[in-house]
Order: sequence, then structure tokens, then C-alpha cells
Amino acid sequence: MTDAERERFDAVFEAALGELPDELLAYLDEAPVVLDDRPSPEMLASLNMEADDILCGLHTGIAVTEDSVEFSGVPTDVINLFREGIVSTAGGWDGPDAEEAVYNEIMVTLLHEIGHHFGLDEDDLDALGYG
Repeated sequence: MTDAERERFDAVFEAALGELPDELLAYLDEAPVVLDDRPSPEMLASLNMEADDILCGLHTGIAVTEDSVEFSGVPTDVINLFREGIVSTAGGWDGPDAEEAVYNEIMVTLLHEIGHHFGLDEDDLDALGYG
């Protein structure tokens, strides 16, 4: 990913973040969003994925529904969004509606990962349209 593509993505991400309700934004203090170009080899290995598999996002940590005093001292939850996976899933930057497609994929991925933060599993997220 070039610097220009990264800047373009980050601008679309900021626009998407600005559209989230304040109530939802407040939860991102508990699970900050980190933008990366792609997942690390360790992240992929933890998911039994290959280097060429596409991953748009990843929530790591303890879901709110599972959290307890047992987990005091455990690092905070983190939501990773992966620029290359999101852009690829959105169809790339070449189409006439590329920014809108990337924006939509950012929103779906972000809401999907926030859902994991709240304890929703893949079936729950699929049923809500965030699969």
C-alpha cells in the first residue's frame, strides 16, 4: 500500500468514524481502533489463516460479556482494521464509487469488530448483517 493510498483510506476511515453515534464512539475508549496495512503473521497464525487470506478486521481481548475480575491486568481490548483487506473486499480504488465502497466496508468491519467486543459471535453478526 502506498502512502497516498494509506492517506486516502485514513481519510475515509475518519469520515466513517465521524458518522458513528457518540454512544458507540465512547466504547472505542475501551477497545481502541488500530489501523494496519495487513495483519501480522502472528495474527494470521492465531486464526489458522494463510498469508494470502484476506482479513478486514480483528478484535482481540475479552468481550464485555466475559469480562470479570479474573482478567484484571489483562491488556485492553483492541480492534484492528486492515487497510488492504478492506480495500480488496470493497473492490479496490479503481471504480467510480471506490470511496463509497471502502467507506461501507469500513463501517461493516468496524461494527462487526465492535460486536465482538460486546460478545456477539459470528452467527449473531451474520444475523445482524455484519457477517
